[in-house]
Amino acid sequence: MDFNAGDPEHFEVREPARQTIPFVYNSPHSGRCYPESFLADSNLDSMSIRRSADHYVDDLFADAPELGAPLLAAHFPRAYLDVNREPFELDPRMFDGPLPPYANIGSMRVAGGLGTIPRIVAENMDIYRRKLSVAEGLSRIEAIYKPYHACLRRLIAATHARFGICVLIDCHSMPGNIRLSGSNVKPDFIIGDRYGTSASAELSRAALSFLSEMGFAAVRNKPYAGGFITEHYGRPVRGLHALQIEINRGLYVDEGTLSKRPEFDAIAAALSLFMRQMADFVADFSASDTALAAE
Repeated sequence: MDFNAGDPEHFEVREPARQTIPFVYNSPHSGRCYPESFLADSNLDSMSIRRSADHYVDDLFADAPELGAPLLAAHFPRAYLDVNREPFELDPRMFDGPLPPYANIGSMRVAGGLGTIPRIVAENMDIYRRKLSVAEGLSRIEAIYKPYHACLRRLIAATHARFGICVLIDCHSMPGNIRLSGSNVKPDFIIGDRYGTSASAELSRAALSFLSEMGFAAVRNKPYAGGFITEHYGRPVRGLHALQIEINRGLYVDEGTLSKRPEFDAIAAALSLFMRQMADFVADFSASDTALAAE
């Protein structure tokens, strides 16, 4: 399939029958619809081009609506467009003409090939066999990136207006070979709060505690502290909290075939419990009239 401007198939909001908890769940990198023209322009085969995706993360958090929270899920793949970036983090080497002056061409993410329109997947696997036109790149941002973020903003604003607080959980996965620098620790989960700036310390500690109590190795901020979404939407002093959660893919996906492992259902059940525990934790804070404060 190909995407067209205004196409409602870019993403979906899985709504609860009634929102009962002040949470919004977001899965921006688990899209599985690859435009035919994109595949035709790629150097990569159908398996290699999926290496950077957050495989089935939307399925892992599928219970969110049943628990009373909306889940925003991308249908487009991360290799095609990355909404966890600034809107115009663009690599001029990828395009056949000059980029507009407002493009951020000097970020570390652009330098690494992982801008708003990525140049690579996984470990330096070049996506494209040709340069893109500037118009083509900008059209992806206009047709998909901007509507996606407009939808996410609406969900956050509606949640905040209803409950006086909103907790955004930005859901991702990471390669199974990730280890903490200087050690052999291989985390099962990483909770990112931009080093205490995107969410309250109490929320981060609660998330780590719930995962650890289930027997998982859970760490905070290293090596992933959160991307653009976490940084952009987390404003804890205003009651807007954003946490990024990274799940080790090796727990639930065969990284050779990219198919679900037999353990998938158990990990999904653990995350359903995690979501319940986080909701109860925030409800207890609200009931005690205690503010969730940033560090």
